[in-house]
Amino acid sequence: MTLSIEERQRFLAQPHIGALSVVERPDRAPLTVPIWYQYTPGGELWVRTGADSRKARAIRTAGRFSLMVQRTEPTVRYVSVEGPVTGTAPDSRERSWEMAARYLPPEKVAAFVEYDRTRLGAHVVVRMRPEHWVSADLGTV
Repeated sequence: MTLSIEERQRFLAQPHIGALSVVERPDRAPLTVPIWYQYTPGGELWVRTGADSRKARAIRTAGRFSLMVQRTEPTVRYVSVEGPVTGTAPDSRERSWEMAARYLPPEKVAAFVEYDRTRLGAHVVVRMRPEHWVSADLGTV
């Protein structure tokens, strides 16, 4: 069963691990990697990535990407979005904190942000406007 607009937006807003896909080269299948993301219903989706990472370079070149999230319990449900990049900006401590707080227990956030800011190198925030959606809830399978 296809999800309603509200259902798919609420589902995407939950803290799932995303699978980001972006065309890297015309002679290869898209680069697909797991990633943390942030989304507010009706708004833009954003991710953080290394400023000169393979996916950042591919996103800059392609100008768009897709992201798929799923669950298996209590039913198999997924949402996939694809759309254009609407902006790229240098990362900030506040964005790092916001993302870490979305995925980690509160007592782990500060240590992760410190590690992220001191050991993982410069990051960028990439924003995408979801333009095309595919979604379903497959019921109990």
